[in-house]
Amino acid sequence: MTTTDDDGAAAPDPRRSLGRWGEDLAVRYLSDRGLTVLERNWRCEHGEVDVVARDGGWVVVCEVKTRRTSGFGEPVEAVTFAKAMRLRRLAAAWMAAHDVRADGVRIDVVGILCRPGRPPLVRHVVGVGS
Repeated sequence: MTTTDDDGAAAPDPRRSLGRWGEDLAVRYLSDRGLTVLERNWRCEHGEVDVVARDGGWVVVCEVKTRRTSGFGEPVEAVTFAKAMRLRRLAAAWMAAHDVRADGVRIDVVGILCRPGRPPLVRHVVGVGS
């Protein structure tokens, strides 16, 4: 179901806005730690990669999970083993599509918890599903 505003235009989805905000914060976080962001929101027939970055000689495929509460667990806990394996396949597809050489590929997760009235809590898990 699509919601509309008073003018009949589609109203923005608050979850999508939160997700976009979280990805922006994650990109700044990764950049501040020396990673070079190569691409955002890359899609292929197998799915989507939130962030692709370079960390030295490594290509890093990063999943970003942003939540308002931890009622269903911490944001990083939303990335299951199956999701990590799908991210590995997506990383291989990205590498093939871009003809990139690297020392290796790493799957990271950045979880962001946005609690009202408090600064966001960022948790970076390096090398999931390895």
